[in-house]
Amino acid sequence: MNELKGVLPRAMTLFLIFTFICGFLYTAVVTGTAGLLFPEKANGSIIRVDGKKYGCGLLGQQYTDDAHMWGRIMNLDVSTYQDENGNPLLYAVPSNLSPASEEYETLVAERVEKLRAADPDMDEAEVPVDLVTCSGSGLDPHISPAAAEYQVARIAKAGGKTEDEVRAIIKKCTDGKFLGIFGEETVNVLEVNLMLDGILDD
Repeated sequence: MNELKGVLPRAMTLFLIFTFICGFLYTAVVTGTAGLLFPEKANGSIIRVDGKKYGCGLLGQQYTDDAHMWGRIMNLDVSTYQDENGNPLLYAVPSNLSPASEEYETLVAERVEKLRAADPDMDEAEVPVDLVTCSGSGLDPHISPAAAEYQVARIAKAGGKTEDEVRAIIKKCTDGKFLGIFGEETVNVLEVNLMLDGILDD
């Protein structure tokens, strides 16, 4: 019993010390360091222009008009969750359909036809797969350079720009492979559309 009485205060002391180190000190150091070295990323990668927020560079936004670039398929749900005031909350999920299912095949075929109708100048070109499939998160902000190129003619005509001007914007919003060898080149759809609107510059 006496030994137990001696152990408990020491255990409690160690508990409090490690709670302070791991729960407060470590968190403060990591958060502070991230804020100093990577302020944009540490604060959500929010795209701000003249103090106005236009979205997060890491989350896709849905564009459907001809003058803007279209991103990946988004499965949006506003009926499942609500905030404390009863307002619907946006929720995005993958489809979870098997690529071998008839439903999936039908969906992809419908998406292909929609893209071909919107981009008649690309009728002979193969539709890039990332324009007709959903990502695992359902909110992928990027598409491939091929998917961006597929839309150049439509965007240029609808937006009153030349195709070279649209390609120049796409190039500015293209990220290369990590360390030049890992992953793939990607185009940030939101950044492209903000540049097309003249909101975001170089």
